[in-house]
Amino acid sequence: MTGPALRPATARRTPAPRERTILSPFDWRRPRIFVGWRAMHVALFVGLVGFGAIPIVWMVRAAISSTSDLVQRPLSLIPEPARWENIPTAWNLLDIGHYLVNTIVLVGGSWIVQLVVSVTAGFALAVIRPWYGRYVYGAFLVTLFVPGTVTLIALYLTVLDMPLLGISLVDTPWAVWLPAGASAFTILLVKQFFEEIPRDLFEAAQLDGAGWFSIFWRIVLPMSKPILAVVSLLSIMAAWKEFLWPLIVLTDPTTQPLAVALPRLAQATDPAYLIAGMLIASIPPILIFLIFQRSIVSGIGFTGLKG
Repeated sequence: MTGPALRPATARRTPAPRERTILSPFDWRRPRIFVGWRAMHVALFVGLVGFGAIPIVWMVRAAISSTSDLVQRPLSLIPEPARWENIPTAWNLLDIGHYLVNTIVLVGGSWIVQLVVSVTAGFALAVIRPWYGRYVYGAFLVTLFVPGTVTLIALYLTVLDMPLLGISLVDTPWAVWLPAGASAFTILLVKQFFEEIPRDLFEAAQLDGAGWFSIFWRIVLPMSKPILAVVSLLSIMAAWKEFLWPLIVLTDPTTQPLAVALPRLAQATDPAYLIAGMLIASIPPILIFLIFQRSIVSGIGFTGLKG
């Protein structure tokens, strides 16, 4: 005898609710709406890519053009004739290699200092949570509303005569490295990411006898690759394009980065060679972003950072 009561019970899965959007699945099945929206998406994508690529395309065009062609036809995208030898000539004429090494040294040191300060400060505020943490957090928030140019004089006087040490950091890489660590934005970004880590992990580690350093090194850091990628990108991009502060503290031309050296050399350099030097200076940060874009995008998604 069989019947409904004797049939094996099967668990029915409730389908997950779909996220509500402007257009329903029924609307997407309508040819006019489907074609219209897809055409708009394609037009927006092509427009954004074209708008963003125009400066780079023009810089490449100007870098391989003669000065006369650049002056007579500044809006043309095809040089007549193309002079690819401008790039190696600019490399040797402007001593790009020397200034590129200076830039890498300054950017690398700034990146390490900012990463160490941001991660340790974010760990202290989000995980250790001392009683005075709220006041330090408020102080960080206040600095976000202070323009950087307002603090230039005080910052220069500080590196000119370091408190308690009585030494000057001017014309040394430390004058660029140390101020890079004072980035309230990246500290707060790391703090927000660390607060999303379940505190049960920290409590369980403490029950097993782990100290704060072990928690930081064995638990927090391995889980923080996305935010480390974001902070690294922000610090490298900011240090690579920094102009005013290296110009102030690095008075020796032989120690200056590309961002400072190229404008200084512009007065006595052919414009085509100068733009070729700018093109060379732009290639490393573009390559860094293209190589690590997946980690960067995932890290931005974890932190909730908006454009």
